[in-house]
Amino acid sequence: MNPAAALRRATIRTRLTWTIIAVSLIALLTSGAAVWVLGLRSLRDDVDTRLALTRAELRQMAGSGADPVTGRALTGPAQVVLAHLERSNLPPFDSELGIVDGRARWVSAQGAGAALRSDAALMDRLLALSRTGESVIETVETASGRHRVLVVPLNDGVQRAALARAVDLDAAEAELRSTMGLYAASAVVTVALAGALSWFGVERLLRPIEELRRATDSIDERDLTTRVAVRGRDDLSALAGAVNRMLDRVQRSVETQRELLDDVGHELRTPITVVRGHLELIDADDPDDVRQTRELALDELDRMGTLVAGLLEVARSSSIDFVSPAPTDVAALTAQVFDKARALGPRDWVLGPSAETTAVIDATRITEAWLELATNAVKYSPPGSPIRLGSLVAGDELLLRVEDRGIGIAPQDLPTIRRRLARAPQAAALAPGTGLGLSVVENIVTAHGGALDVESVPGRGSIFTLRLPLTPGARAANESEGVS
Repeated sequence: MNPAAALRRATIRTRLTWTIIAVSLIALLTSGAAVWVLGLRSLRDDVDTRLALTRAELRQMAGSGADPVTGRALTGPAQVVLAHLERSNLPPFDSELGIVDGRARWVSAQGAGAALRSDAALMDRLLALSRTGESVIETVETASGRHRVLVVPLNDGVQRAALARAVDLDAAEAELRSTMGLYAASAVVTVALAGALSWFGVERLLRPIEELRRATDSIDERDLTTRVAVRGRDDLSALAGAVNRMLDRVQRSVETQRELLDDVGHELRTPITVVRGHLELIDADDPDDVRQTRELALDELDRMGTLVAGLLEVARSSSIDFVSPAPTDVAALTAQVFDKARALGPRDWVLGPSAETTAVIDATRITEAWLELATNAVKYSPPGSPIRLGSLVAGDELLLRVEDRGIGIAPQDLPTIRRRLARAPQAAALAPGTGLGLSVVENIVTAHGGALDVESVPGRGSIFTLRLPLTPGARAANESEGVS
């Protein structure tokens, strides 16, 4: 089997688990290798230190010519070597031997030098070094193993003697190898435990991804309501929240498209039927009938064009990128909208308070929504009546208001005016319209993360308020709270 292909087919859980095992194994192997190298270096440094100390002590004794413990005189090299061997206290795996005139003569008081005589190759090397006249520390390898040896020749011109000391490196390293064996066993157990714990830990960690997969698999054009459960505040929880917000936008977009198709089908069916019916019944030989039918068809087509344009504006205002917020001087925007609104009709226009602040909004779209409210105020109020425009800041919100003294809205009609293509009976009787203006306004306000407030008293007038967050951060917070 191709390992690369098998890895590509493996689940994320399997890949992560094996990655954790591999990282743990590499870390333990690296640590073990470092411990082994440092242990060997420390052991060999300790051996060389002991040998160097032995050489210094022997030379000091030979130089003083007296036993440092008893004070008796040492008359020759042989007595110096013998005095050292008599009180030598050797650690395990160390052996000492006294050589006089090229022959092995004494061993240390512990008798540890007897093992040296059983290795002929090692003895030959020690005797050869004793004849060089120079102190030597080196490693000697024979059939019995590796040895770190010290040979210190002494010569007074009459007699030649030497002290030979050997350390069995294989035996000295046996304890380190035993320790590393225990380390290897514990490393295997550690890797096994890490693999087992990571298998269950990764499964718990990736649970939001599995829920996300199931949620996305269950979503189709018939069901857009499924959402992913958000638990905690980690990266995967943030991903689940982001997917939920994306699904909210997709659901709104699909629902808007459905509503648009329903509205188009419903609203255009009647004028098409009317035009078709009159065209079928037209008397081509009667000029008056042709003229009347032509005027009726053109009027219906104009109404259809207005309706389609309004529906397209509503659909466009529902898109995600419909608004482009930027820092905007609210006081200057208020003055600009007021100047534009005064041309909408002969009313007593009043400029109310203006907020001296900067808000992050799309000035073009907000102007469009504000003027739509002003247009409705003109449409449903008598000539000469007052209409007030103003802006103010309330907490972290910006309030843009239009107040009129028109016909007002009955409480039972307030939900109706927010629906697309729906109008209050009194408004429909007073002025023509498509019932799409407030839908566009609400889409613009919603795209800014705000809301449209309506206060009205029949016969006394209405107050329409665009309630907007001053900064995009407030909008994001609102969206997050809505998702959770």
